[in-house]
Amino acid sequence: MKTTIDIPEDLMQDALRVSGARSKREVVVNALRDYVRRKRMAELARHAGTCDDLITAEELRQLRQGD
Repeated sequence: MKTTIDIPEDLMQDALRVSGARSKREVVVNALRDYVRRKRMAELARHAGTCDDLITAEELRQLRQGD
């Protein structure tokens, strides 16, 4: 998808430098992927410990051993 955005030049140069990306497009794509990954992880973390139907680590260990 093509789009036009106004990114501050100093920010883009810093992003290019620290990321090691070869192009501005690569910087933007990597930043978007990272943003989405972080948001998904935060969403999963909000649900941690909310499911009572999961087995414990000990129960899983016993199932794997065939006891």
